[in-house]
Amino acid sequence: MNIQEVIVVEGKDDTTAIKRATGADTIETNGSAISEETLRRIAHAQQKRGVIVFTDPDYPGRRIRAIIEEHVPGVKHAFLAKTKTIAKNGKGLGIEHASDEDIREALQNVYTVAVDVQQEQITLDDLMVARLIGHPQSKMRRERLGNILNIGMTNGKQLHKRLMMFQITTEQFGAAVAQLDQEENHV
Repeated sequence: MNIQEVIVVEGKDDTTAIKRATGADTIETNGSAISEETLRRIAHAQQKRGVIVFTDPDYPGRRIRAIIEEHVPGVKHAFLAKTKTIAKNGKGLGIEHASDEDIREALQNVYTVAVDVQQEQITLDDLMVARLIGHPQSKMRRERLGNILNIGMTNGKQLHKRLMMFQITTEQFGAAVAQLDQEENHV
């Protein structure tokens, strides 16, 4: 797999996993307290080659994404489902625990944040009708939807924002919800 962009990860174990799976270059944030120097390196990489943010599917990972997004516009994002990042012993979560195949798949499904979102395609009402907010199964359905669309796990408000940011079309959304409903009917 030939990746031009520099991949931003949280730590050296993530770098090892990315190198093993793809051979791509990385920048490590060394946790969620990203230094100004690291942000400058990420901005420089974005100007020269482009950047893919690929952090763990947890609160610190989401925080790192938000900080980078705020300081370095136009970065791409790759996501992995929480279930694909759990350590074999069950005592850890992170990109470093994912299989090479799962890492490559996530990096083939990157999104760029839309800078100028024109109009809301998917409304909060749509999310409610799809039982993604305001329903007892909403959290589980959002997690599965995030996996189907490769946009990561979110709460309801973040889901709406992420659908708009990544310009998920009503067709993509409808197909993902239909897949969710079909999976539930076959359980």
